[in-house]
Amino acid sequence: MDEASEQSEKEIAVRLVERVHEGDEAAEAEFFRRYERGLLLYLRTMCRDHSLAEDLRQEAFKIVLLRLRESGLKDPSRLAAFLRRTARNLFIGDYRKKARRRTENGVQGLDRLATAPAEQLRRLEKEQQARWVRKLIGQLNTPRDRELLYRFYIAEEEKEDICHDLDLDSLHFNRVLFRARQRFKQIVEKSRQGRQSRE
Repeated sequence: MDEASEQSEKEIAVRLVERVHEGDEAAEAEFFRRYERGLLLYLRTMCRDHSLAEDLRQEAFKIVLLRLRESGLKDPSRLAAFLRRTARNLFIGDYRKKARRRTENGVQGLDRLATAPAEQLRRLEKEQQARWVRKLIGQLNTPRDRELLYRFYIAEEEKEDICHDLDLDSLHFNRVLFRARQRFKQIVEKSRQGRQSRE
């Protein structure tokens, strides 16, 4: 996308947000038409389940429309990014809910685990590791470190979106990320030492 078309795309988004906020129903229909296909493709690559992607798309549009009607957006030109982020958060929430359900079905799950194929065991290990990492990220003292590491590594958000939200340029982002990773490494080391001393 060249600079001129990117500019006009931002202007269209700003105008759409204003019109929806003013109660223009035609703008709501236009909002859906303009972004529905791209959002569906985005969700399909993320979850590889077509019916889930459809459901998440509908839910994301519903949430964003409510937001636009009530309070609008801090930066209306980033409407598409806000819609994608909302959809991604819904996907992550759905994934966590399913993971919790699997954990809550504990006893039945243990029976199946005994005969589970290697791939299932690897997936379970990965989920447990992700939970451990999220827990350790929560121990970081600086809110920006926690947000940065979570959004970049766990939620896998685009660097550009995070830079915009945290008001960072690309170079500053790299420095902040490096420092956050160093502090996170220290927490990981402490946690490992604590585990070893308990064993």
